[in-house]
Amino acid sequence: MANMPSAKRRQIDKSSKTASTPTANDSDSPSEREESPAGGESPADVATDQEPPAAKSFQELGVIEQLCEACKSLGYKAPTPIQSQSIPFALQGRDLIGLAETGSGKTAAFVLPILQALMDQPQAFHSLILAPTRELAQQISQAVEALGSMISVRCTLLIGGMDMMSQSIALGKKPHVLVATPGRLLDHLENTKGFSLRQLKYLVLDEADRLLDMDFGPILDKLLRILPKRKTYLFSATMSSKVESLERASLTDPIRVAVSSKRQTASSLLQSYIFMPHKNKDVYLVNVLNERAGQTAIIFTRTVHETQRVSIMLRNLGFSAIPIHGQLSQSSRLASLNKFRAKSRNLLIATDVAARGLDIPSVDLVLNYDLPQDSKTYIHRVGRTARAGRSGIALSLVTQYDIELWLRIELALGKKLDETKIPKEEVMIFAERVGDAQRVAAVEMKNMQDQKGSGLRRNRHGKRGRENMDEDQG
Repeated sequence: MANMPSAKRRQIDKSSKTASTPTANDSDSPSEREESPAGGESPADVATDQEPPAAKSFQELGVIEQLCEACKSLGYKAPTPIQSQSIPFALQGRDLIGLAETGSGKTAAFVLPILQALMDQPQAFHSLILAPTRELAQQISQAVEALGSMISVRCTLLIGGMDMMSQSIALGKKPHVLVATPGRLLDHLENTKGFSLRQLKYLVLDEADRLLDMDFGPILDKLLRILPKRKTYLFSATMSSKVESLERASLTDPIRVAVSSKRQTASSLLQSYIFMPHKNKDVYLVNVLNERAGQTAIIFTRTVHETQRVSIMLRNLGFSAIPIHGQLSQSSRLASLNKFRAKSRNLLIATDVAARGLDIPSVDLVLNYDLPQDSKTYIHRVGRTARAGRSGIALSLVTQYDIELWLRIELALGKKLDETKIPKEEVMIFAERVGDAQRVAAVEMKNMQDQKGSGLRRNRHGKRGRENMDEDQG
């Protein structure tokens, strides 16, 4: 980074040498195996809930001094479990499957080995990192630049919603690392003169389950046929049958590292729910936010309409709220995230566009205004708080219509969550003001509906084109 001592700065050049990589500890207890893929051999499992002691420093893992300094400058005090267990195998040159809970530090787990390999063999188009959404790709790109700041890494971001020509010019400068969404990458491979990945050495598929959920499967198949033999890392929060199929198509004799596969939510997360009549849901929401005035919160809704409505209603009540969902333009979505990160807005009203992968530090509260339809989405949502060892609160609003759904979530979590009880008379103090704000929001929503249509660009078959596939629909 710019303020690092110049004496310790080391550029990527042909004479660069990597530190020797440690041998994996053969005494580590074997784990309970994940379900074996149908057909073919299952990868070796090396870690589960009975995890070996985490390394105390990145140097212990075999990470070179320049990258250790970058980690220190970014505030990475010690490796997380996924980093401790995956980095040594990656430095040995093994293909890798990383399964870890959200907020576990998996980005550094694949970026550090890539940068270390790049120091050993510098070249253009050395590594490709694929991510499902524009926001996640942008975050990974920032992580690559930050961790590679002391070795002068050149990184180019290829995502939809941005100018193809400026991206082509960036590709002409021969970056070391590409971070891309699949559709935009394929566009450049097909249309940008002189661009190819014939010399690629490393491929990362991040949030692989999400890549497949967003129908990138056919594009991934096409990309995998184009790409040369290389080292491949696949990272995912879950191991579905689709991910197993992708694993067989893209990895060679991989090591599987599964961290905290049974502990589905962070131990520092306090989870509870409030039971209320559906008609008073907005009033209870305002009461909760008023009690936690000044705290940062992400409020999850089920639909784009509710995201907009709740955001308008809260702003009319004096709360600093801003929406994010898939029907906003790319620049609007990034602006919302940046305002929330900078704390100029302390309430982010979101569809599940923000529930996966987005690194938003220091979120005090996750509030499920609408319950998610499954426990997997619940876990991803609440993972926006209590990240990297911090504490956090997850609160869900449960109405008489949500009881069956809430019981299914509790069953999947394997525990009954505490009910937060609020005296009704305390809540109903806000009823009149909330009613006025609801009416204002309804008028504004009608005006917005009149001014523009759905905002989703689709082709004549009703599907999103390649340009917009990395745009989460929310």
